[in-house]
Amino acid sequence: MGFVRPALMAALLLAAPAWSQSSSKSLDVAWWRDGKIEVRQLRQGGTAPPPFDGARQVPLASLWKLFVYVYANDNKVAMPDYRCGGRDPEEVYCCDAGQSIGHDAALAQSCGPFFSPRRLMIAPASWRQYWTGRLGSAPAGDFAWLSDPAQLAPKRLVRLDSLLRALDSIPAASRVDAEAALLRVVLDGRGAGTARWFGSQLRVKTYSWHEQRRADERIGGAAGWLADGTPIWFGGAGGSSNVFEQWAPRLAASLPKVGAADDGGCVVVDYFKRYPIRTVRGERGVAVVGPLSGPLNGRYHVQFENGQNLALRSSGELMLVQEKGGRPQLRGRFGVNEYVARVLDREASTGEPEAAKALAIAARTYLQQNAVTVAGCQQIADSSATQRVSPSPATPAALAIARWTDQLIVDGVTVRYHSNQASEGTMAWSEAVRQAKQGKHYDELLATAYPGGALSTFGNTGARCRRLAQNEGWLARSVPRWQRVLLREAGYEAPPQTPLVCALQSGAPYSEQSRNRIYMRPLATREDRITLAHEYLHLGLRNHPRGQDEEYVERLARRLVDLNLEAL
Repeated sequence: MGFVRPALMAALLLAAPAWSQSSSKSLDVAWWRDGKIEVRQLRQGGTAPPPFDGARQVPLASLWKLFVYVYANDNKVAMPDYRCGGRDPEEVYCCDAGQSIGHDAALAQSCGPFFSPRRLMIAPASWRQYWTGRLGSAPAGDFAWLSDPAQLAPKRLVRLDSLLRALDSIPAASRVDAEAALLRVVLDGRGAGTARWFGSQLRVKTYSWHEQRRADERIGGAAGWLADGTPIWFGGAGGSSNVFEQWAPRLAASLPKVGAADDGGCVVVDYFKRYPIRTVRGERGVAVVGPLSGPLNGRYHVQFENGQNLALRSSGELMLVQEKGGRPQLRGRFGVNEYVARVLDREASTGEPEAAKALAIAARTYLQQNAVTVAGCQQIADSSATQRVSPSPATPAALAIARWTDQLIVDGVTVRYHSNQASEGTMAWSEAVRQAKQGKHYDELLATAYPGGALSTFGNTGARCRRLAQNEGWLARSVPRWQRVLLREAGYEAPPQTPLVCALQSGAPYSEQSRNRIYMRPLATREDRITLAHEYLHLGLRNHPRGQDEEYVERLARRLVDLNLEAL
């Protein structure tokens, strides 16, 4: 992934995170579970970092915005869109001048002006009453930072265990909207591109701030929750994007085991639509069909009119209903993840986890695109013409995959899949398995099958690539001129295809290596052309350490743009 260019951010150093020029040698990680804090230190050689515990003082930095969001959301405080005027340097994290940003995007992008307690007219007495109820006593001592919204200054130091306990005090119902918004962080926020490692398991607000002992050094990381509600915090040297880029694989591997979370949503499945049912027989005889029939519990045999039989079991999620004409119809009602897991069991397998993750996301997307909404539930038929759904409870392996990809979908394209025949917009399961065995990750499998789509979530659709033809044309004309320079640069490998250049709605330009894309604004100035060259270099140097050296990439990008001027 590309980074914010230092040249563009120089004027904002006092107000916004800057990039650390040295990589972090260690990452501190902490979470709160079973009434106590647990800590880990990840290292990349060198001397051992100082140990830490729950008494450690950490900067609140931009994490204060998460607490304002939760309070305002829970108390139905009006959160009107914030309109950027172009004068506040902090708006670089919000929107372009003249544009607006809503509360979910503001949280994911860390738009400070949006969450100003004064702008939202948050009364100190109501704030204090709310957090007193959450904590069980008035915020004081280690929780004094929560006693007044005016105390939520980024430079405020707080005890790490008090920060985690405050996050732990927020119940699941109050976290739902915040977590949904924060899923964007690993998709298109500061952690863009790291959903490969985290799936949907990490729902965190990023932060970057000054190092306590050296104001010229930056620290960054994130805090929030895991999918099961476990509060988590982590931090290291450099900005939050740098921390994600450098530590994502190891951080993902070091996280505590995530427990089963509540399965959101509601899916009603009409089973065996193409195969009329004659009878359903259980341990107590033929199951009754009619107004008084209830949920099925136990083991059953379904006998079809064509003479075939099928064994299944149910724990109350299946029931018999009466179709027109009096025929019995088997109907199931599930959470979305249970549904996705049953599709995975019926249509494929979990033997190659990366392929299974890709199919789970494809199945969830297909549900969203093809189900009808009836009485608040998504309703879809079990059929080879749609998706086949196992009538028996999902296997633990399939359910784990469905939960790991919870809420993830492909946005921007019509999604289909087939057992062994790939075509435009259709993923072949056999091909996905083959590529997974070669080491491909699930996001790469999805990018290959659905090149016009983007990994997104139920609540974050609209992430499709709106291509910038002018930018792509300029890049296509420029790259041949750059070759004599680039071929002499160690580590440069031309991208396999010309990158797509997509319109950036807000935030800083970046490149997405897994999809060979660059996100930026239309070309208007020399700095825009340097930005495009800069992000192209991140793609060309994707497999080399130089690709993470911002100063080197910036110098080379400026040199390449000057070559264009020489040609003119």
